[in-house]
Amino acid sequence: MTDHSGLQAELRGGVRGEVGFDVTSRALVTMDASNYRRVPLGVVAPRDADDVAAVLEVCRARGVPVVARGGGTSIAGQATGAGVVLDFTRHMNGLLELDPVTRTAVVQPGLVLDRLQEAAAPHGLRFGPDPSTHSRCTLGGMIGNNSCGAHSVAWGTTADSVRELSVLTARGQRLRLGRDWAGAPEGLRELAQGELARLRTGFPDLPRRISGYALDALLPEKGADVARSFCGSEGTLGILTEAVVRLVAAPRARALAVLGYGDESAAAEAAAGLLRYGPLTVEGMAADLVRAPAGLPEGGAWLFVETGGESAAEARARAREIVRAADVSDSLVVTEPAAQRALWRIREDASGTATRMPDGSEAWPGWEDCAVPPARLGGYLRDFRALLTAHGLRGTPYGHFGDGCIHVRIDFDLLTEAGIGRFRRFSEDLADLVVEHGGSLSGEHGDGQARAELLPRMYGAETVRLFERAKAVWDPDDLLNPGMLVRPAPLDAGLRFSVLPRGPVDVAFGYPADDGDFRAAVRRCVGVAKCRTTTAAGPAVMCPSFRVTGEEEHSTRGRARLLHEMLAGELVTDGWRSTEVRDALDLCLSCKGCRSDCPVGVDMATYKAEFLHHHYAGRRRPAAHLSMGRLPQWLRWVARTRTAPLLNALAAVGPLAAAGKRLAGIAAERRIPRLARRTFTGWWRTRKPAPGPGEPASGGPGPGDLVVLWPDTFTEHLSPSVGRAAVRVLEAAGLRVALPPTLLPRGGRIGDGRAGPATALLAARRARVCCGLTYLSTGQLDRARTVLRRTLDLMEPVLRAGAPVVVLEPSCAAALRTDLPELLHDDPRAARLASAVTTFAEALERHAPHWTPPAVDRPVAGQTHCHQHAVLGDTPDRRLREAAGLTGELSGGCCGLAGNFGFEKGHFEVSKACAEEQLLPAVREAPERTVVLADGFSCRTQLEQLAGVRGRHLAEVLAQALDEAEREEGEGEEGEGEEGEEGS
Repeated sequence: MTDHSGLQAELRGGVRGEVGFDVTSRALVTMDASNYRRVPLGVVAPRDADDVAAVLEVCRARGVPVVARGGGTSIAGQATGAGVVLDFTRHMNGLLELDPVTRTAVVQPGLVLDRLQEAAAPHGLRFGPDPSTHSRCTLGGMIGNNSCGAHSVAWGTTADSVRELSVLTARGQRLRLGRDWAGAPEGLRELAQGELARLRTGFPDLPRRISGYALDALLPEKGADVARSFCGSEGTLGILTEAVVRLVAAPRARALAVLGYGDESAAAEAAAGLLRYGPLTVEGMAADLVRAPAGLPEGGAWLFVETGGESAAEARARAREIVRAADVSDSLVVTEPAAQRALWRIREDASGTATRMPDGSEAWPGWEDCAVPPARLGGYLRDFRALLTAHGLRGTPYGHFGDGCIHVRIDFDLLTEAGIGRFRRFSEDLADLVVEHGGSLSGEHGDGQARAELLPRMYGAETVRLFERAKAVWDPDDLLNPGMLVRPAPLDAGLRFSVLPRGPVDVAFGYPADDGDFRAAVRRCVGVAKCRTTTAAGPAVMCPSFRVTGEEEHSTRGRARLLHEMLAGELVTDGWRSTEVRDALDLCLSCKGCRSDCPVGVDMATYKAEFLHHHYAGRRRPAAHLSMGRLPQWLRWVARTRTAPLLNALAAVGPLAAAGKRLAGIAAERRIPRLARRTFTGWWRTRKPAPGPGEPASGGPGPGDLVVLWPDTFTEHLSPSVGRAAVRVLEAAGLRVALPPTLLPRGGRIGDGRAGPATALLAARRARVCCGLTYLSTGQLDRARTVLRRTLDLMEPVLRAGAPVVVLEPSCAAALRTDLPELLHDDPRAARLASAVTTFAEALERHAPHWTPPAVDRPVAGQTHCHQHAVLGDTPDRRLREAAGLTGELSGGCCGLAGNFGFEKGHFEVSKACAEEQLLPAVREAPERTVVLADGFSCRTQLEQLAGVRGRHLAEVLAQALDEAEREEGEGEEGEGEEGEEGS
């Protein structure tokens, strides 16, 4: 066995970049987006080509394999390795040059594709290939896999866009690859010239032939293009350090024709016939992939055909020409960019949504991207569906119909011996079917471990031996990514699920979407890596901490990988006590953005709460868990003792505040929010009683529906003005408002915040409802259960009455709607309360549909609360703002405070950076008279402390407008009266 004891030290001595042999560094790269797992010895983030050369020299001397890794989104296993993994995303990620005259760019391998597109766009240029992972895949990975994307019918594959490549061989030779044998290693030219007949006849001629080595690019009639032949070699021939790539002119305007067909075969058969019209894309997908086909034409399958032009009219005319030629019963032509993006998101998220069947069961890659000649696609799909049925499998095909390339995730059972056997048999049969249709086993993502074993079925034994000879020319020591493409590992070996526990894991949450199985919840992350997007697009939230740090361990995927390794117990050996997992989760804001933005619905906030619950079981917790985690308890004590003014005064004294923050684990940079002198329920008890049943509400049109207003901790103790405003608006809309009971009842009516003597005698004790949010976010799940069960006891009269529960704080509403039924999954009342929860805007829309809000007529700025976006949805809020004349869009992202997160010691800089991403710039750039909306207390606090801006809840804005309208009406009536007296 090779001795690796000095490997780390030698690398540290010879490399300027980071060298990570620690558990976290290794665990983060055990997997890519495939079914496979390989544990590396270490990870190196080289700073330049000299660092790469140093790594190769050390590893070659020690016989340690080297694997190049980009965004880690490879689907066939080629971005994992058992030796040293090179991570190019940290340092070698630059755009070195962009020349709009020659339409070329010089890039490093770790550059994310979207960064190149952003730089090229001002010049009217773009890089042609654009995989659905464009926001996180790297140019190096694209060259390694010869990636394509939706626009390949117009602009080809990555190989079509490569001019020159700078490459280091395993033996340290620096080569500049290009046409006419430029940069060819010694022996390559002789190898190719000795096999000209095979190179001319042994390679299928189709647009998406990615499998194997592209040795036919070395033919003299093809320019003896060494750079092109290197594309798609999956890091097995050399290490790319720099590339000169070709750019194309981007159309000034685009239109999208969406064509509806009866089924996918009909769509596939039509696709090839549309190519003569010069479309930019011909993408297809079937109805079983689309969970909500709203906005799509009628049909069981659709083609997305994009056209371009110098003007919108020209692009639209081309799209309509395609619609006429397609002869479909229903179609849609979309020219508005936002609407096009919304439709394209359905397609781009398919790689994630396809990992779940419509019934929620798991589906996996492995046969993700076979390609056949486009004219044969319809027949191939019919045969493919028949083969699935014969093996008792299901899948949802979609993909690049114009190029004959199909993506599909299949519900393989990769957990049992019988299921893995079926996986192998199906793989062999499908390989034969693809070859029968004249196709390629890989049409985009490469062979990797998933398909390389089957290459002899496609190419024959002699051509595969030629691949092995080519590999030996480039890499005679088999140092680079061994086990890929040539002499491959078996397709059913090293499956990432094999290391997970055989039996269920004891957990607190119910994980209803995963049949109560925490292992299945962790398996949700398949490595699509949408969480690694470096800029938040539109209303998206995920993953704010990654966008700040750029570190994989702070992405949703990175955390999921560490949880996977925790369950595996090979690298992370101390289970729930793992400090590596704890540290990775420390910067998770529990924003729940991944719950909605992740295509497979990973819910890292819940996983974090679960982990913290186990991690600190029977152990001393951090001070912040005791101070902010138990905030409702402390604030109720303050209210009972009426010490809010005293605490506010003490918090204003610098040394006392500093000492208090140190003791409570609060960041020194934070100001402690002021407590309200009078709580919301204190105000409620002293106001004029609300009308009883059948009585008109004050200011309202008459008896209306009863709604129960939830006095959350933040509204109750920190911003009661929000509660007062909500009461004002709800009653003005004709609704009857009540508060939850405050005494644990032995039966009785819905409480109204008051308790008479008779009721008090019958009650067990006085109590307050609570959503348990602070206990949940700090993983104090036993305490959360107690609090939530008590809340359900209090709310029983409300549940019996079926009254809606209006929750003003989005994070509390989200906790009640999702965390409550998932934590108390054994209590049917939990689901009933969750279904009763409505937001402020939902309550008005559902229960006062004929009410017209006051006209505010001002622009808005601010941010949609991350929990609102992820769990609750904001469509009713948008409609309410529109009805009130509040114009403009709220930004996406996360404010960065996120409850206790931004207050905790050590989190301030990350918290501030999150706010600076979208929220603070949006507010600073807002015009005068802009209303700054922030429904969450955390968002309002962040705005106040970082920007000196007062954000307001929508209820406050509407309540103020109601008051102003009443004043104006009163002044008008007074003026009319005086005028009348004068006239008399």
